[in-house]
Amino acid sequence: MKSFIISGMPASGKTSVAIKVAKKYGMNYLCGGDILKEIAISKGYHPSGNDWWDTENGMKFLEERKKSFRFDREVDDKLVKLIEKGGVVVTSYTAPWISTEGLKIWLKASPNIRSKRLASRDKIPYIEAKKIVKKRDTENIAIYKKIYGFNIDKDLSVFHLVLDTNNLSKNQVIEIVFKACQHFI
Repeated sequence: MKSFIISGMPASGKTSVAIKVAKKYGMNYLCGGDILKEIAISKGYHPSGNDWWDTENGMKFLEERKKSFRFDREVDDKLVKLIEKGGVVVTSYTAPWISTEGLKIWLKASPNIRSKRLASRDKIPYIEAKKIVKKRDTENIAIYKKIYGFNIDKDLSVFHLVLDTNNLSKNQVIEIVFKACQHFI
């Protein structure tokens, strides 16, 4: 069975969609961020919850990552091998560019919409969510540009489907992605 790679900027809906796809097709779900959290644990951090990256400790680990890209490369190498084996649904910022396998889907949403989604998901004020989205966008773009030389928010040529989710409900996005996956299997 083929693999699916779902990507997009923070709070674009990657995880929600990927979990639904994995369940529908009986595949394993893997999150690049979860593998990175395992590395954080080995470094003495205590990540918990989906919003850990937005906490003071998550940001501290981000600063550590910027000093050494070996954490990110380790995660990416592991993901690429699993994607090549097949039968997985992966969320990752980088896998679409570094893997030659899998159906690659980019979920596109404006910073404003993503900030609203983050505020709702994490039950935080919109203004705080907006700051988090801006910081995570800036940091992620810079890290992957420096490591690999590509712009995760600009070069979408590697994707089979780029889906603008700004005016779509979560269920509409999932249905469109299901249809794309059906044609790929």
